[in-house]
Amino acid sequence: MTQQGPGDVPQEKRMAVLAAATRDAAALTAGDHETEKGAELEVSPAEVERVIGDWPEAAQLGVRQLMEQYGPPNEATPTKLMWYRNGPWKRTVLTSDEVLHNFPSPHADFLTQWIDYRVPVDKFDVIGEFDGSCLVDRTTGEAGARCDSEAANMLTLNLMHDLVTGSRSVADARSFYSETMAAYALGRPAPYCEGFQFELARGGTQDPDKPVIEGPQMREAVKKVTQEVAGGVVRGAVRKVKDSLT
Repeated sequence: MTQQGPGDVPQEKRMAVLAAATRDAAALTAGDHETEKGAELEVSPAEVERVIGDWPEAAQLGVRQLMEQYGPPNEATPTKLMWYRNGPWKRTVLTSDEVLHNFPSPHADFLTQWIDYRVPVDKFDVIGEFDGSCLVDRTTGEAGARCDSEAANMLTLNLMHDLVTGSRSVADARSFYSETMAAYALGRPAPYCEGFQFELARGGTQDPDKPVIEGPQMREAVKKVTQEVAGGVVRGAVRKVKDSLT
């Protein structure tokens, strides 16, 4: 019978995955990310053209502009192209799966770009109120923006920084965004669209949080996982899980 969800996973398999993830954590440094390995790869221009052949027009234009700016992407799937460490960006993802976004006027979001940036937890609500396509990842210490152009994403993150530092209100940021994006589109000076107005971090922004072991069930699970890791039975358990899935 096909498993339908987490509730159908046997306890042995649940513990195997948890134990393996716990073991892996010992080898990780906070901030480790797929970005570094991905940056070593490259997709040929011919393959890019094959991938985007039936993509929406706006996304195709976005791909070609990025390739002119940064060269070919590092990775590709049928619906996504990814660049790592391209220019000021830690990661860039351009997708054929467009998202409707009505601020500041109706358009399709398809380009997401990330930087290292630690957003204080007490600013999450303010940023969400400013722009739903301004994205925050506390654990990895990243902030991102999703829109239809690199300029728009840069503008979003510059204004996010202004909100974090308290130099703008949400209302001011939204008004400034609309005016600046229009100026940029008309070929007028728009510094917030043309470069970051603050110094970019290069790592050190992550927040892996703190362990919390409370309650008898949690303590029992942690003890079981610790015993399995220490006893060297994790690999065997994971192998059994893999075998059962093939």
